[in-house]
Amino acid sequence: MIHNKNLKWFLFISLLVFLPTIALAEIGKPKFWQVQSIDTVKYSRDLAREKMEDAKFDAVIEKQMAQIASTGATHVALGTPYDKEFLPFLKRWVASARKHNLKVWFRGNWSGWEGWFEYPIITRDEHISKTENFILDNGNLFQDGDIFTACPECENGGLGDPRNNGDVTGHRNFLIKEHKVMESAFRKIGKKVIYNFNSMNGDVARLIMDKKTTTALGGVVTIDHYVRTPEKLALDIQEISKQSGGVIVLGETGVPIPDIHGRITDEAQAKWMKDALGYLTKMPEVIGVNYWLSYGGATSLWRDNGTPKPIVDTLKSYYTPKVFSGYIMDTLNKPIALAKIRSGSASATSLANGYFEIPYVPENESIYLSITAEGYVSKVITTYDLNNKIEIQLEKSKEGFWFRTLKFIRNLFSFVF
Repeated sequence: MIHNKNLKWFLFISLLVFLPTIALAEIGKPKFWQVQSIDTVKYSRDLAREKMEDAKFDAVIEKQMAQIASTGATHVALGTPYDKEFLPFLKRWVASARKHNLKVWFRGNWSGWEGWFEYPIITRDEHISKTENFILDNGNLFQDGDIFTACPECENGGLGDPRNNGDVTGHRNFLIKEHKVMESAFRKIGKKVIYNFNSMNGDVARLIMDKKTTTALGGVVTIDHYVRTPEKLALDIQEISKQSGGVIVLGETGVPIPDIHGRITDEAQAKWMKDALGYLTKMPEVIGVNYWLSYGGATSLWRDNGTPKPIVDTLKSYYTPKVFSGYIMDTLNKPIALAKIRSGSASATSLANGYFEIPYVPENESIYLSITAEGYVSKVITTYDLNNKIEIQLEKSKEGFWFRTLKFIRNLFSFVF
């Protein structure tokens, strides 16, 4: 029994040990991937000259942006060329994206690289110089968190595909040189823009992106990849990630591509993508997805009359997922801040009060979590209680004197009461 005169001390110490932190810091909406994008290339690039002077086209842009934002997308991919002629058209798209709180993935190029719109072909050095000047001259176009790809599927223009021309070294050196120029340019304009999502065909990535090149380009491999089955998509991603040593962004993915998938129903389209996204949620090497595309092709999310296909709900369920939450605590029930929680491709960091949120696939009956924190023993758990917040306790890797003392008092306090 505890003597009455000591009770106040025990209560005071117990409050220090057990009192939870109740203030919640603001956290962003949990998501599976850092980048969740939808591509608009059939409208933002292919119609760039045709709709340049058409003020009524703003209504089309606005509708697409509203629809894309409604899926939970973080970014919208714009294919508008970077040439001065098309800059006013690009600015219309960007302005609408900002109204809908979307970041922009610039996936245009210089028209002269592939000969778009009858532009004369340009050299690698011209491409680099033009890109540098475009960034420096258009600082107001960018926001922190945007993505700028200077040369999507670069193998389609310039000196050609390294699979065919044998110029693997030259292609690598061009990408690395332009990467360094972009790094300097964005630093000069003071914008935190991602500039190392170098979209390329998956087979080109296998040829070009060895570990040395991947490291020089910031550790990211971006593939525009279409395959017959979701299983093949997942296997290819794993192989390319292992070979390159980098994380993977799907610069383009969508279904159906007629030459690959044939003609399939809208329901089959949604099922294919559901299976594919399900695989991707289990892959920590995947950090971004750009669905190709919004309107204008067999893979489109919306029909030409503006009505959604079933795949829209599928994509939305992954871009705006259900959320599992809980608290990370130590063995004295004190919150652990900055603990890292991972579940497949999703990750979270605990707040000052130990609270975390992490997304999960709606149809799953359980969630697997891996938890790490500096100074604590790592832990993995599987929980089936997805509707309630849980408390996860981590043990200290080394218990100091004061921690052992508080732990003794806690155990004694629990025994007495």
